[in-house]
Amino acid sequence: MKRRTLLAVSAVAPLTVIREPRAQTGKISLTWWHAMTGVNADEINRLARAFGESQSEAEVSPIYKGGYPETLTAAIAAWRADQAPHLVQIFEVGTGSMLASGPATKQVWQLARETGIDLNPEVYIPGVRGYYSLPDGRLASMPFNSSTSVMWYNKDAFAAAGLDPEKAPTTWPEVIAATRAIKARIGTPAMGAVKFPMTSSWMIWCQLEQFSAIHDLPFASKGNGFDGLDAELKFNGPPQVKQWDRLLSMAKEGLYEYGGRDTAPDALFYSGQAAIGFGSSAGRGQIAANAKFKWGAALLPIDPEVNANPINSIIGGASLWTMTTKQRTAAEYKAVAQFLKFLASPVQDAHFHQTTGYVPVTFGGYEKSKADGYYEKQPGADIPIKQLARGKVTPNSRGLRLGRLAEIRNILYEETEKALQGQQTGKEALDNGARRGDRVLREFQKSVGG
Repeated sequence: MKRRTLLAVSAVAPLTVIREPRAQTGKISLTWWHAMTGVNADEINRLARAFGESQSEAEVSPIYKGGYPETLTAAIAAWRADQAPHLVQIFEVGTGSMLASGPATKQVWQLARETGIDLNPEVYIPGVRGYYSLPDGRLASMPFNSSTSVMWYNKDAFAAAGLDPEKAPTTWPEVIAATRAIKARIGTPAMGAVKFPMTSSWMIWCQLEQFSAIHDLPFASKGNGFDGLDAELKFNGPPQVKQWDRLLSMAKEGLYEYGGRDTAPDALFYSGQAAIGFGSSAGRGQIAANAKFKWGAALLPIDPEVNANPINSIIGGASLWTMTTKQRTAAEYKAVAQFLKFLASPVQDAHFHQTTGYVPVTFGGYEKSKADGYYEKQPGADIPIKQLARGKVTPNSRGLRLGRLAEIRNILYEETEKALQGQQTGKEALDNGARRGDRVLREFQKSVGG
């Protein structure tokens, strides 16, 4: 069977284009589509300006294209019309789909080989690098804005419950003990606005994908999909079922409040209603701006009976993909490579990290931030970095390379919500999620001719 690409379509009429686009400054003009807003968008604009000022050959024009799903959709449509941007920011969930896009993209290793620009994957933190690499270590897309899951906790609530506010729980038995102590004090004046001991944003990401990674458990076969499109889901193994039963039991006991899907529960923590909140490390700025209490960040807790020596967590966020058109010139691709190398410099990576709250994606950015005294001024801001760099990356912790992963997450939400309502057990929820998710993977595999 002839292999098709995800973006394959019928040919379109050739467009009249300038073979080497140049701005009025005489520089090659690069277009960068992104999904950032607010402070993050300001930082993207700053990066583009700084690159333009750093050399005389090229400039970058950032363009906001909507949220992550909208940006991915727009990029696909643009490539079909042979009008793709030079660079597009694609969320990590879209990595599998972009890898299946064939000639629509020029992967980082190809870009480096063809342009002679050194885009060394070794400068990136392993937990970040692995997600966007091929099985042999070659970079497919350029790591950009990365986060991971952490545990946020309300230090005032811990103190009110008789817990050490400077010592977060490190294991799930300790989490249960802490939430029980907090529950016993809810309603007292000292506990303030706290209504729930614990909640979790991005429940599937934080409590299943990350749990599997740090405990070195497979989420799917074939190295979590890195080694083939014929991967099958394995997240319903005994340790993951144990974790799901634990959360269901905590919910039944009133220790865990399911606040909805994805980011919906974020406000439960920073408003002071939940004493413990799992979520993205990129939420630091939002918490700092809204929380009226002392708070801290901690590593994700482990189940020592499953694995007492946790390894790296996996990332969220997005990477930058180089896109192709029939008319794109070698000079344009070289300018793209120069811009990607510029973004990876310690100065730029550290600035982006400190301004946005995303983790530095390079060792140099991390060391620069340490030298700047950033972590002394912002205690705990280095916790997600330490977690991403912990241990040795394995096939179970380098990330997920699964097509239509966002759809699989929604299936898991549906099945878990049924379990929370008492309609099925944790094992049934994960078994059903794996069965339905495998059907999605087979449909994706068929769609790309794998």
